[in-house]
Amino acid sequence: MTKARCLAGAALAAALFALAAAPASAETLFKIVTVKDDITVGLNDAELKEFGGDAGGIAKAIAAKGSLTLWQYAVTQKDGERMVAPRAKIGVLAASSLRVEPYKQPFKVLLHE
Repeated sequence: MTKARCLAGAALAAALFALAAAPASAETLFKIVTVKDDITVGLNDAELKEFGGDAGGIAKAIAAKGSLTLWQYAVTQKDGERMVAPRAKIGVLAASSLRVEPYKQPFKVLLHE
């Protein structure tokens, strides 16, 4: 094996290791649907884990506590690029007709505070 190939392989391995070791600070979006309207909310990894890791856990937390304070997200545009960004902290009240579902979209998602 040539020296250049060894260096290239080492650089690739280091890059992959750095990606695997980087903390996952992702924002996961959910749509909260009621009979009146729907809103998109975002939870970071720690918040999502606290609520059980999925939409069902969030719905159970809302029902058990009666309300939750979450970050509302909306599509915005900055420097010509569309993205989903935190808009405001909102209160979500429990209701018999409330549904929580995962929400996927094609834009970059910004983290909340």
